[in-house]
Amino acid sequence: MEFIHTVAVFLFVLLILVSIHEWGHFIIARKCGVRVLRFSVGFGKPFWRFYDKYGTEFAVAPIPLGGYVKMLDETDENVAPADKNKTFESRKTWQQIAILAAGPIANFILAVLLFWWLAMQEATLPSPVIGEVEPNTPAAYAGLEEGQHIIAIDGVVTPGRSDVYERLTHRLGESGSIIVTVKYPDSSDLTYDMEVVIRDWMKGSEAPDPLAGIGVKFYRPHIPALIDSVLEGSAAEDAGFLAGDEVIKVDELEVDGWQSWSEYVRQRPNQPLAVSVKRNGRVKELTLTPSLVEVKGFGKVGQAGVGVKAVSWPENMLVTRKLGITAALDKAVEDTWSNSVMVLVSIKKLLLGQISIKNLSGPIGIAKVAGDSARAGLQYYLHFMAVLSVYLGVFNLLPIPILDGGRIVFCLAEGIKGSPLSERVKMAGLQLGLMFMGVLMIMAFYNDILRL
Repeated sequence: MEFIHTVAVFLFVLLILVSIHEWGHFIIARKCGVRVLRFSVGFGKPFWRFYDKYGTEFAVAPIPLGGYVKMLDETDENVAPADKNKTFESRKTWQQIAILAAGPIANFILAVLLFWWLAMQEATLPSPVIGEVEPNTPAAYAGLEEGQHIIAIDGVVTPGRSDVYERLTHRLGESGSIIVTVKYPDSSDLTYDMEVVIRDWMKGSEAPDPLAGIGVKFYRPHIPALIDSVLEGSAAEDAGFLAGDEVIKVDELEVDGWQSWSEYVRQRPNQPLAVSVKRNGRVKELTLTPSLVEVKGFGKVGQAGVGVKAVSWPENMLVTRKLGITAALDKAVEDTWSNSVMVLVSIKKLLLGQISIKNLSGPIGIAKVAGDSARAGLQYYLHFMAVLSVYLGVFNLLPIPILDGGRIVFCLAEGIKGSPLSERVKMAGLQLGLMFMGVLMIMAFYNDILRL
């Protein structure tokens, strides 16, 4: 069922993004007087189709990894003389460029609308407060301290933790200084610029964690190892655990909180553990043998089958954000722009070897993220859709012949030349584009399979 759910939510988001992209091409082509023969979502022989009053075929095909808009082409031998002025090639250069750019622009518009809606939703999130600084790390050498509130990275305001991650991600693979602006919770006016020195920072790392890369962990409230519930039929129930037990020792090691206790259990599936718990003021000795379970993203781990007692966050460690219509629109445009820049910067760093090629993801990896975001909730899923829409828009504008950006380059070249490019030049460009895209897809699939 989980696999079916992941595939379904991935195909749904792909259907939306491809339809919006192709609709952009379609609507501007119509506005420019070009006859559209087919609007297809998916590749292959259509299993569903209908025709509108203009004779355009709208189709859905079985290979859901893209789509296309087929326009009347003057190279087609079946073009009637009366339709010669309705071909794509008959349009002026600026009209051809508008038609080709309309698909990516439609993706950017969708991203803005989604980010806009998300920005208007009220959300209470943890503030980017430093909880721990690892010794002998760039953050420690810079003087960052526990309890400091990160308010900006390189001069860009970071109201939330995701903003900190985003700004740090921009610096992956670089050398130089990251300027981290901080303040103390008890000081509302004084801020400090801390210089975090980096050199080839996390260059070549697979799935880099930029926060851990500078040696910082965000604040989390201390969670005592207090058991709130015991799952029926679990290893914990077999061992005699009860709700209300407080774990104080495991294999004679002191337990200082839920995280250390749960991590110890996870690392020892099928191993008997001597656990000391405090129950009604008295210490009781139990033997727990964690079950072996498969957890997505972690592999095979040990599981006790107990629930943690929830703790509340301090009010000064939380930020509630809900923007008005105008402010939310500004943020939506800013988010779309920053994600676009991040894609371009990431591509540049991939080409320069500053980011490992292992970070490329193909359809399998994207599908996994789609499934995880859908399970996390509607807002996470829509945020994923918005980001993917930006990626699709930017990627299609790259000057690769098989993509919209490459075709725009051809149109510009023909406009400057004053005549069409030769078929030999166009064919050579398309072959290079196909070769590049083929290599890229093979690498992405390879990475996905390795992760699986």
